[in-house]
Amino acid sequence: MQLIVDLHLHSHFSRATSKSLTLEGLYKWGKIKGVNVIGTGDFTHPSWFSELRDKLEPAEPGLFRLKPTIAADIDKSLSESIKKQEIRFILTSEISNIYSKLGKVRKLHNLVIAPSFEDVSKINSYLERIGNLSADGRPILGLDSKELLKICLKINENILFIPAHIWTPWFAMFGSKSGFDSIKEAFDELSGEIVAVETGLSSDPWMNWRIKELQNIAIISNSDAHSPQKIGREATIFDCPFDYFQIISAIKNNDERLLGTIEFFPEEGKYHFDGHRICNVKLSADETKKLDRICPVCHHQLTVGVNFRVSELASFPVGFKPENHKKVEYIIPLPEIIAELKGVSVSTKSVSDTFIKVYNTLGNEFAILRNIPTKLISEAGFPELSLAVDLVRRNKVEIEPGYDGVYGKIRLFKDERARKNFGGQMSLL
Repeated sequence: MQLIVDLHLHSHFSRATSKSLTLEGLYKWGKIKGVNVIGTGDFTHPSWFSELRDKLEPAEPGLFRLKPTIAADIDKSLSESIKKQEIRFILTSEISNIYSKLGKVRKLHNLVIAPSFEDVSKINSYLERIGNLSADGRPILGLDSKELLKICLKINENILFIPAHIWTPWFAMFGSKSGFDSIKEAFDELSGEIVAVETGLSSDPWMNWRIKELQNIAIISNSDAHSPQKIGREATIFDCPFDYFQIISAIKNNDERLLGTIEFFPEEGKYHFDGHRICNVKLSADETKKLDRICPVCHHQLTVGVNFRVSELASFPVGFKPENHKKVEYIIPLPEIIAELKGVSVSTKSVSDTFIKVYNTLGNEFAILRNIPTKLISEAGFPELSLAVDLVRRNKVEIEPGYDGVYGKIRLFKDERARKNFGGQMSLL
């Protein structure tokens, strides 16, 4: 059974997140997107943890479902092609660890995944002695990441600890601003307990495979969604039944049950290239090296991005892949494809209306982007979309990398002229 799993996201109790990040919102958008197992996010927050206990019930081992009375009301608003998909929840939380180590302030975000409410209660009991868990869905704790890992291991060996978006400059294990140069440096004698890392939006498995330390551990991807519409923008694919312990075991062993990941094009991430947003300076790794990391406009230190940082720590060349490599699929979200075909903003009503029509006709977004033959998409009344989806599946896209907090742009067409030419080709069909 193939499962699409998104372990890292947030609730409406985290800062700068959508008010619709409720269990109901996650359930509905999980079905629309085609995500099978959704992380709850934010289980450390007392009010959110209370909501989780009130609205979820046990399903398969270590997984939960939305209570039937709540789910039924949501399903009424969904088409038959969407509502039939099963959704499960898994207890997860991101924790921000800020502390001093080896003479430097470290800022690491870590993902914790647990199999039961009882385990989460124990985690929260430890952490509430260290910091204010009510202040934010993603709590900020003055706790060494290694000590957080120790707490998890002490409570239950089936709790999984994963360094999050490991290349992000400001808050990550390998981040250029406050991270470390190795897992060993960050976790000392417990480095062997790090069995997986999360790519983050600005890197992909190909980039991570260049790092010697990451050769024998799992590379996973998640959305880090701050709104329900963003869940699944990155995700991990498994071949196993609904079962917490199978999912966790597949990650720990990095075996055949972990099929691969669904990825943002990493250039779209907002820290892929180097630069200064204020100075409107964007640079490749080679350009940054020539400038000795100094901005040519303001002459201050550049924000060094993920691509540079990977090259700095890499033991293998660009394009290297290990023998046991997993599948990597790149996507552009369906609303963004529709918006570009129409030549309008993704937030317009016409894009929303078309998106609803497409998934109500064909099924969930991942099925459309990944599986449904393009011929069937065309025959269903969406010929332009069928050709656009084919371009994305073949990675035939135009790329403008992100930098210093500015998202990159992934386009189907280089410019408006190319888009109109595409429309002209369609009229001939």
